[in-house]
Amino acid sequence: MFRVFEALDELVAIVEEARGIPPTRSCIVPRGDVLELLDDVRDALPGELDDAQDVLDHRDKIVSDARSAAEITVTSANEQAEQTIGSARQEADRILAEAKAHADRMVAEASAHADHLVAAAQEEADRVVADGNAEFEAVTGRARTESDRMIEAGKASYERSVAEGRAEQERLVAQTEVVRAAHAESARIIDGAHAQADRMRDDCDHYVDSTLAQFEETLNSTLRTVGRGRHQLRSGAGAPDYAAEFRR
Repeated sequence: MFRVFEALDELVAIVEEARGIPPTRSCIVPRGDVLELLDDVRDALPGELDDAQDVLDHRDKIVSDARSAAEITVTSANEQAEQTIGSARQEADRILAEAKAHADRMVAEASAHADHLVAAAQEEADRVVADGNAEFEAVTGRARTESDRMIEAGKASYERSVAEGRAEQERLVAQTEVVRAAHAESARIIDGAHAQADRMRDDCDHYVDSTLAQFEETLNSTLRTVGRGRHQLRSGAGAPDYAAEFRR
């Protein structure tokens, strides 16, 4: 290729140095030198230029053939893609159906297990509440009986004290010298009877209050046991042993 540029430079130099023919713009160049340089240029040009010219001459046919081949390739690729997409869609539908069926089974099993746990917890809670109510009735009954007994005992003691005071008062009234002392002693005895009755009433109230406090503690323990059972049920740990909790 270097010889091509060199020969062209020499041709340009010959033309520039050629003698002009006035009054025209033509000039006289040495034909032999020019032809020799042109032969050098022709010989120096690579053979690929001829092949490129052939390609240019057949360009339309090559482009047409390439376009046809490309269309065939694109059509085949589209068909293959549609087949692949169809197969993938069928496989995805199958997997989705299997997953949905599996999820439905798991939901059904979980619902059944939850219903069983809720039923067991409700049954145990009902039993604990029934036992608590029975215990409450028993404790309340015992407290009421003891309270009534203590009140009756207080009333009897009060009445005895009053009767004794009145008898003593009547006896002392008969003695004029000690009337004032009799009144004072009678008042003392009556006040003592009232004080004793008040003490007995306070003792009865204290007994009833302590009994009810014990029952309140039993009920609070039962409620805490039921609360822990509900918490375990919501957290998925299974139904707790309410009987063991209640025994503690």
